[in-house]
Formats: sequence, C-alpha cells, structure tokens
Amino acid sequence: MTTGCWRGEDWLLDVRVQPRSSREKIIGIQGGRVKIALTSPPVEGAANRALCQLIAKALGVAKGRVTIVKGEKSREKRVCVQGVDREMVRQFGLNHGLENKAGTGTDC
Repeated sequence: MTTGCWRGEDWLLDVRVQPRSSREKIIGIQGGRVKIALTSPPVEGAANRALCQLIAKALGVAKGRVTIVKGEKSREKRVCVQGVDREMVRQFGLNHGLENKAGTGTDC
C-alpha cells in the first residue's frame, strides 16, 4: 500500500496526525499512512495549520500550496501538495524513512 500518489502535478499524501505531541516530527508509516506528530491541539484548525506548515517545510514549498482535501476533523487526512517537484517527493521519502512508499511513481 502506498501513502501517496500523483494527480497531474499535484501529490496527494495520506497521513495520520497525532496532535498535542511533545514535538513536531514525521514519524514514519503506520497503517498505510505517514504518521505525523504535532504539538498543536486539534482545536479551531490549529493542528491542520501546523500539519500544512510541516509538510510544506519538509518539501520546500510555500505553505499555501499544501491543503487538506479530506479529513479536516479527523486524525486520518489526505493532503494535497500542489505543483511539487517529483524529486522533492522522492527526497522527502528518503529523508523520513518512507523509501518507495511515498508514492513517487504512482498515479491516483
């Protein structure tokens, strides 16, 4: 099972968020999703904003290019990164121990 896929030039990433953690970190794969720890609480969209910022920083894109397309009120989400370079996605996977599971070659 992959954790992400491509739709045109956009990368869709399936994540599981752990809010109110002691630090922000991309943990690894859990249940076919990228597990991400966030310090923000799941109140008034704070954790969603922190998630988008963390993914944007990890991929080297503007935070406005990262949006949650599914699961805004759930721990399990689908995030869309618009116009990201496929090489950046590959590096993201390697840097966070995701290897080929980051969806570097599959289409949705």
